[in-house]
Amino acid sequence: MKEKVLVEICCGSLEDVIIAKKAGAHRVELNSNMFLGGITPSIGTIEEAKKIVNIPIMVMIRPRGAGFCYSEYEIKTMERDMKAAVKAGADGIVFGALKEDGTLDVELCKRFMDIIGDREAVFHRAFDVVKDPFKVLDTLVDLGVKRILTKGQKNTIEDGAELLKELMKCGKGKIEILPGGVRPHNVKWMIENMKFNQLHVASFIKRKDYSTQSNPEVYFGSPLNPKELDYDIANYDYLREICDNIKIITKANCIK
Repeated sequence: MKEKVLVEICCGSLEDVIIAKKAGAHRVELNSNMFLGGITPSIGTIEEAKKIVNIPIMVMIRPRGAGFCYSEYEIKTMERDMKAAVKAGADGIVFGALKEDGTLDVELCKRFMDIIGDREAVFHRAFDVVKDPFKVLDTLVDLGVKRILTKGQKNTIEDGAELLKELMKCGKGKIEILPGGVRPHNVKWMIENMKFNQLHVASFIKRKDYSTQSNPEVYFGSPLNPKELDYDIANYDYLREICDNIKIITKANCIK
C-alpha cells in the first residue's frame, strides 16, 4: 500500500515554481533555459523562489547544454554556482559529471559533494549515458548522493522499465531512483506496476512576447533556435491534471 507519491515538477523560471506549487508539486527542480534541457538558474531566481514557496527546491548546476564533460573553467563556474545556490537557500543540488569516454568523473563528483555538504545531492540524467549504470550507482551511493534522475537509459520510461526495476532493486535502502517521463497514459502504471513512490514531471507551453515584432526579422540568438516571439512557461492545466490523477491513484491503492 502506498501512503504518498511525491511529485517533483521541473521548472525553468520563478513563475514556473509558483505554477508548480499551485498545481500540487511537493518539490521542484529549478533550472533555466529548458530549450537546452535545463541549465543553472540565476541566484535571484533561487532567492525569490525560496521566499515565495515553502516546498523543497532542487537547483540545477549545469553551465551549458550538450554533454557533461567539463573544462576547468566550467568546473570553477559550477563550484562557485553551487556555493552561491547553497547560500541562497537551495534545499538540494542537481548535477552530473562525466569523463569524455562516458564514464563517471569520480574525483570531480567528490569535489562537488564537498560543496553540497548536508544539502540533498541529486545526480541528473547524465546517468542515462554512462557505460556501466550499476557500477555508477554503487559509486554514487559511496559518494553520498541521495537520488538519481533517470529514464532507465532510454528516451521513454516504458523502454527503460527493465533497467529501472533492476536499479531500484540494487539501490533499495541506499539511494533513491527518481523516474522522469511521466505522462497521463503511464502514471497509473508507474505507481501500481513499477511501484515508484516519487515522480519527476515536466510540461511546458509557449507564451508569446510581442515586443520584438516591430522588426521581426531581427534575431538575438541563432536563426535555428525557437522564434524570438515565443518562450516556455510551465503548463498549469497539464501539471494539475497529473497531480490530481496521482492523488486519486494513490488513494485508491491505500483503500485496497
